[in-house]
Amino acid sequence: MAKVIEGLYYAESHEYVKVEGNYGYIGITDYAQSQLGNVVYVDMPEVDDEVTAGEEFGAVESVKAASDLFSPVSGTVVEVNEALEDEPELINKDAFENWIIKVELSDKSELDNLMDAKAYEEICK
Repeated sequence: MAKVIEGLYYAESHEYVKVEGNYGYIGITDYAQSQLGNVVYVDMPEVDDEVTAGEEFGAVESVKAASDLFSPVSGTVVEVNEALEDEPELINKDAFENWIIKVELSDKSELDNLMDAKAYEEICK
């Protein structure tokens, strides 16, 4: 069974948001990385780009597939995880530690549309 962490918000498209204050760290879930296999490239937006809930913000490529990334929340990108540019496989090692982008949340009420750990576990079965 893939690891699911309590206290994070989950999207049906297998991204998570870890919220700290007005910021959200967005990445893909452990389930998503296990389905993709070995990640070889992460396509990320630029700092100051706007992301919109439910819309594409990048992609993750593995040896067997490419998968678009959809933002679970809206906001402004304040940081990208530059470590992934050289070591995209960090996502396979620990998907929850190796977030992809950090955004300043523009509407925290959007979090209400996401799943908690228990609901997300159900869709991974």
